[in-house]
Amino acid sequence: MRVLEIDNVELNFGAKSILNSIYFKAEKGKITGILGNNGSGKTSLLRIIFGELKPNNKLIRIDKKPIRTPLYKKGFIKYLPQFHIIPNSFSLKKGFYHFNLLLTDFLKEFPDFESKKDHLFKEFSGGERRLIETYVIVKSDAKIILLDEPFSHLAPLYVEKIKELIQIEKKNKIFIITDHLYKDILKISDDIYLLKDGWNKLIQNHEEILFHKYANSI
Repeated sequence: MRVLEIDNVELNFGAKSILNSIYFKAEKGKITGILGNNGSGKTSLLRIIFGELKPNNKLIRIDKKPIRTPLYKKGFIKYLPQFHIIPNSFSLKKGFYHFNLLLTDFLKEFPDFESKKDHLFKEFSGGERRLIETYVIVKSDAKIILLDEPFSHLAPLYVEKIKELIQIEKKNKIFIITDHLYKDILKISDDIYLLKDGWNKLIQNHEEILFHKYANSI
């Protein structure tokens, strides 16, 4: 699995058009970033790719082969949404067991959690939970990883560590990522799409971000 394409995406919510004739490509070994203002359709596009949001129209291809079954039913895609994905009643140890990952590997990267192995998720701060949930999705055995706001509420040191892990994992995976912390997306992404007014554009250089008035400075 090397190339994921989604083509001719049309999404309307009632009379409001959200996405128009969207084409999007992401490749193994690359991090593909999506930028756009709130309400531009970034999350909707991720949900469509994942397969749990049905648009008016779409065509998904993997290595040029059309895929008609929702990708989440195929078992080779993982999605980090903006809400929590690990139950409050799970301990840190149980959360890692549930995701079939070694807690010891996580503790090597984040030793601050050594004393919190038996803590329940409801006892962690929002930033700590976001870190853990982002980690388990990034380190999963899925071939396609979708990350929606992975850096939100994270301490800067954790943001940099997660970016390092994504760079390592991208060798064998397709990564698609979006976050309102656009400078981090610009730094980590190999390809960047900008969503605006229902349309998307592959950005060739950072100056285009300014031209399209997405940001005042890069």
